[in-house]
Formats: sequence, C-alpha cells, structure tokens
Amino acid sequence: MNETEEHRNFVTIVLTEIKGDLEKIKMTVEKNEKWLEKLNGRVRHNEVAISWIKGIGGTLSAILIAIASWFKLGDFK
Repeated sequence: MNETEEHRNFVTIVLTEIKGDLEKIKMTVEKNEKWLEKLNGRVRHNEVAISWIKGIGGTLSAILIAIASWFKLGDFK
C-alpha cells in the first residue's frame, strides 16, 4: 500500500465514524423535539387554567366590592 491509499482508507474510516455520530445526534435532536412539543402542550394547558382562575378571581372580586359598597352606602342613609 502506498501513502495515498493509506490516507484514503484513513479518510474513509473517519468519515464513516462522523456519519455514525451525525445519525446519533439526529436521533437525539428528534427526541428532544418530541419532548419539547409535549412540554409546550402542558404549558398551554396551564396557561388556559391560569386564565380561568384569573377571570373567576376578578369576577368574584368585583362582586365582593359591589356588595361591600352597597352595604357601605346603606350606612350613609
């Protein structure tokens, strides 16, 4: 074997290893994307729940303030 063939074999081996590493990286990235989609779904669900809680809390606060002011106005008469 001459020097050129040895270098060609070395390059072929290195490229094969790199291709294997790239496949592993690709699988890891796909796994991470699926995990992120799942987490984003959970976050959206929690945001909706928080919005409902804030809406109900605001409504109840407004009702309590109206009732309290109504009783307070009754004291002035």
